[in-house]
Formats: sequence, structure tokens, C-alpha cells
Amino acid sequence: MMRKIVREYVEENPGSPVECLLTILQGNVGFVFTNEDLGEVRKILEENVRPAPAKVGAFAPSDVVVPKGPTGCDPGQTAFFQTLQIGTKIARGQIEIVNDITLLQTGDKVGASQAALLQKLGIEPFTYGLQLKQVYDNGSLFDAKVLDITDDVLAAKFSDALSALAGLSLAIGYPTQASVPHSIANAFKAVLSVTIGLDNYSFDKADTYKEYLADPSKFAGSGGGGGGGGDGEAAAEEEEEEEEEEADIGGGVDMFGGGDGDGGDY
Repeated sequence: MMRKIVREYVEENPGSPVECLLTILQGNVGFVFTNEDLGEVRKILEENVRPAPAKVGAFAPSDVVVPKGPTGCDPGQTAFFQTLQIGTKIARGQIEIVNDITLLQTGDKVGASQAALLQKLGIEPFTYGLQLKQVYDNGSLFDAKVLDITDDVLAAKFSDALSALAGLSLAIGYPTQASVPHSIANAFKAVLSVTIGLDNYSFDKADTYKEYLADPSKFAGSGGGGGGGGDGEAAAEEEEEEEEEEADIGGGVDMFGGGDGDGGDY
């Protein structure tokens, strides 16, 4: 019906941008009309799925594993499991599967016995829902994969392209907005290296580097509070050692009867 409506509309309005929709109106398809963010719409569509039983003749979209454990089937149905070559045992009056069984693999065709077993066990291994295939916008069709392109992906791609452009511009000596910052940095390094080798010339930005090369110890404490903390600890250790020495002297006086701590008698 949708294909008929679109085709008749295109016949009445030649050159209409919706004509490209005729190529995708095949099979069980539907339209979702929205003005919202397409990424969020796709997320909602993918989240709203329903379990579906395995039908005879259908192809498995994913692996189907029958878990081990009790099945709820009475012992009289053991032959059914033996036909499917599934190891079982009788426990507490019911059939119990010994090990996990991969009943179907992706792409396998569902047989009658397999469908009957899954139905008997109450397993609905498949799901059904809407799967986004194409995006239509202003007369153009895009594959749904374009929605995987996020802002982070675009930023990363732009950064890679900018780096490649800057490298190419620097290699051929052609200045561009991408290469100018690198050219300026390289020029500064060249001027700085020359200035450091001169004794009678310098400029503001080079003074710091010259001072560092002349006396690196002046910048030893610039790494943060770690160095200061070390000095504080060293000073504290020295004070503790001095106090211990004084305490030892006082103890010696007491041993010779100087209870008042006066060292004159000693």
C-alpha cells in the first residue's frame, strides 16, 4: 500500500524528492516520522523489542543455547531428548538436562524437532522489533550507519585531517592556518638556540632559559611543595636529634645524683 501511494504521488508530481523511497519500499518495511535527534530515535527503536518463538523453516539470527537443569518434563518424554542427542537424567521425578546444549547456530534453519523442544521448554530465543535501515532527509537517502558518527568521532577525524594538512604544509613550505602555529614554534626554537649561544644579546622570553642553563639549582624548588616538605622534614629530624642529645646529658647527671638536672656538679 505504501509503495502504491508513493508511486501514484510521484506520477502526479514528477521530480518529487520522495521518488527515491520507491527503491526501499520492498518487503516488510515501515516509516518513522520524527523531528527529534535520530540517534535517540534509533536507540528507542532498538530497545523496544519483543521475544519471539522459533518457527519451523526460519533462520536463526543468533546462537540458541538450551541451558542445563530441570526441564519440567516427565520421564516418559526421555525419547524425545534422545532423538535430539541431548544428554539427560531423571531427577526428582522430571527430566534434567546434564549440560548446556547449542541447539542452533547463527544462520541455521529451524527444524520441527528443534522448534518443538524450544516450545516444550518455554524458550523464546528470538526477538522481533524495528531495525533502522535507511535515513531519509530532504530528498536524500543515507545508510543507518551514519548515525554512528558522533561529535567525538567528527572531532577525532577533524584532528587527524588537521595534523595531516599541517605536516604537508610544513614539508612543502606552504603556510596555511594549520601549519602557521607550528612554523612560529619552530622559528622561536631556532631564535632561542641562537640567542643562548650569544653573550651580549638576549630578549625577555630567552632570559628564563639562559638563567636556567647558567644555574639550574635556582629552579630546583619550582617543582611544587615536595622540595619544601623535604627541607621541613630534615629540619625536624635535626631538632629531634638535638633534643635527644640534651636528654642523654640530663640522664647522665641524674645517674651521679644531680636530680635537679644541673650539670655543674658533673
